[in-house]
Amino acid sequence: MTIHNKEIFAAQNREQVLKQMQQSQLDVLVIGGGITGAGIALDAAARGMKVALVEMQDFAAGTSSRSTKLVHGGLRYLKQLEIGVVAEVGKERAIVYENGPHVTTPEWMLLPLYKGGTFGKFSTSIGLRVYDFLAGVKRKERRMMLNVEDTLFKEPLLKRDGLKGSGYYVEYRTDDARLTIEVMKKAVETGALSVNYAKVETLRYGKDGKITGTLVKDMINGAEYELKATKVINATGPWVDDIREIDGSKKGKTLRLTKGVHVVFDQSRFPLRQAVYFDTPDGRMVFAIPRAGKTYFGTTDTNYKGNTVNPVMTLADRTYLLQAVNFMFPDLKLVEADVESSWAGLRPLIQQEGKSPSEISRRDEIFVSDSGLISIAGGKLTGYRKMAETVVDKVVELLGQEGGSKAFAKSETKTITMSGGDLGGSKGFEPFVQKKSAEGAHYGFSKEESAFLAQRYGSNVDQLFSLAQRTGAWAETFELPLILAVQLRYAIEAEMTVKPTDFFIRRTGDLFFQIGYVQQWKTQVIAAMANRLQWNDEQRTAYTLELEEKLVEAVEPLKG
Repeated sequence: MTIHNKEIFAAQNREQVLKQMQQSQLDVLVIGGGITGAGIALDAAARGMKVALVEMQDFAAGTSSRSTKLVHGGLRYLKQLEIGVVAEVGKERAIVYENGPHVTTPEWMLLPLYKGGTFGKFSTSIGLRVYDFLAGVKRKERRMMLNVEDTLFKEPLLKRDGLKGSGYYVEYRTDDARLTIEVMKKAVETGALSVNYAKVETLRYGKDGKITGTLVKDMINGAEYELKATKVINATGPWVDDIREIDGSKKGKTLRLTKGVHVVFDQSRFPLRQAVYFDTPDGRMVFAIPRAGKTYFGTTDTNYKGNTVNPVMTLADRTYLLQAVNFMFPDLKLVEADVESSWAGLRPLIQQEGKSPSEISRRDEIFVSDSGLISIAGGKLTGYRKMAETVVDKVVELLGQEGGSKAFAKSETKTITMSGGDLGGSKGFEPFVQKKSAEGAHYGFSKEESAFLAQRYGSNVDQLFSLAQRTGAWAETFELPLILAVQLRYAIEAEMTVKPTDFFIRRTGDLFFQIGYVQQWKTQVIAAMANRLQWNDEQRTAYTLELEEKLVEAVEPLKG
């Protein structure tokens, strides 16, 4: 059964998509549904390749939902003299913004300068000017140097002792998980097949020892599928070495995992006006960023050898972050009880002996094994599109060397908008939101609710408005407000949302930024999802327990 493109990313159709994958001779099979895998699937599909992607958890469940949520221009790499990285990620940042202004927004960042600090006034001014040049920063977003008075006007909470002024420059804030989902949806719209909760159990090889495909297990119902592919790409982030181990090719360069933790405070306790980037007493650079009535703060950077699937905040992490935040914002006197939520993520960096976690390069690298497995390791959220282009270029090169008869085009993703990004670029976004704010009343939404939906879903907001007309009765049945019911239904039918954690963490970010809202509506959402996806009692119990565990982990640190 071939399902229509419109329904191909619905949670209800996962099994049919897996069957469709099994019936195809794929050009490319991508293992890993984070931002790198999503980018590769889009690039390859746009070139006319027959592409499938499998992810053992939910999309973006690993590193791609656990970052600092910034599309960096790479200022910290200038400090490490990685000039090429700064130039590339700066340019890539602009491309990401233009292709998806609904998931990326400019954020002015304050870099306070202190007596005895890492950054001097002159060196910072020169550094930011070089950064503007290398990163191709727009004229209106170029750096400014501020005196003490202007710095404190921007952010009165800053420590005053030793303050000399600040640098003021632009970063771009993003919703990392939604960025991943929007790129994945675009890949699917372009012809890729993509499924979450589908784990590669083993790799398959021909008589010549070359990789020919994989055995994949559906983690929801246990069914297994044989997938055949000319090229297999390992884009599994922290799990890259695990797949290389299955392939017998984990040699030479390997991964070094480091953990980064962020904590969230309510604005009533941490009323930050202005995003701030500063160095801590131990020399680490950390961010404090206001977002939707909250302030989030991080990150740590420590070597990690624990559970790759579920890294969490420890007592030591929380203590370190509270000390760091109170060092820069001493009047707040923040304590453990003020931490409303948290998240922890892993950075899959390429091992460099003798370097501390913060010093390791964030450069990406491609490994091609003797069997033909293509692995991509390292890299940054910001550089996902360029990384994907490089990987697919390598696929085209290898296919050519092996006498492949198909001719594939060059990458087009520089100008391909992600799903929801058909807004006429960044200039068109605000007028679009204003227009949709007025339209939403026809569908039962307030002006504020309509603006919120337009900002989150971009040009896909019309699909949510349309759903609203058919969702009223369902919302009433499960006692859900219309705005929540519409997002839930869209998440299930158009974003392959399988479990409550998918919805509350990766489709909305609510478990991080509105944890009270999750507590308020979790029972009704679970009931509505159980109805829509026809869960059995065992599934309902397991998925409820999983959400409860995540709610506890976000607040209660692991001892250690």
